[in-house]
Amino acid sequence: MPKEKKNQSLAEKINVMRASVMGANDGIVSVAGIVIGVASAQSNNHAIFLSGIAGMLAGTISMAMGEWVSVSTQRDTEKRALEKESAALDGNYDGEFGFIRDKYQSTGISNELATQATHEMLSKDPLNVAVRERYGFNPKEKTSAIAAAMASMISFPTGSILPLVSITMFPQDIKMIATVIAVIIALAITGYTAAALGGAKRGKAMIRNIVSGLLTMFVTYAIGSLFAH
Repeated sequence: MPKEKKNQSLAEKINVMRASVMGANDGIVSVAGIVIGVASAQSNNHAIFLSGIAGMLAGTISMAMGEWVSVSTQRDTEKRALEKESAALDGNYDGEFGFIRDKYQSTGISNELATQATHEMLSKDPLNVAVRERYGFNPKEKTSAIAAAMASMISFPTGSILPLVSITMFPQDIKMIATVIAVIIALAITGYTAAALGGAKRGKAMIRNIVSGLLTMFVTYAIGSLFAH
């Protein structure tokens, strides 16, 4: 009998989308900063392109490994919390029961109702309920370190392509301004997308994203200009 394919949870999908959006955003800003800085120092398209490619490759590996380490660390922490709570339930069930009951009661529920709710919930799924109430995460919602790393590995170079193509393909007299405009548009899109995923204000997120990108390009342009020849 063929094995049934496991569907991604909502937490897993959000984690992958977050890694994809942030990877693309970092790819845009990082490579834009590199190529703008190099272009302000010299006009050799070959050198600019190589610098951008080097930044793209380094950033892709860095982002992927960073996501893998970050999510793996989170998973290890959650695993340790499960182990601690399992031991606490075995060794001090009444104490854990009282903690959850008091937590419910602190929200305004009567002692009788809080006691009943705690009893019913712990009787059905004691470990997951206790972990959720004490540590604030749902053990049933798991995120994949490999999926997050792969999402960043794909999205970072995808975002990097825009500033790299802009700075090398546009004519010499307009390539700087064309790259800046292209980056602003791209950052507005990623800022809006990130805000939509997180339920934050879209306009504020877009402005913040654009300002951070402009500051990055300004700093690298200024540094590159110091070494112009």
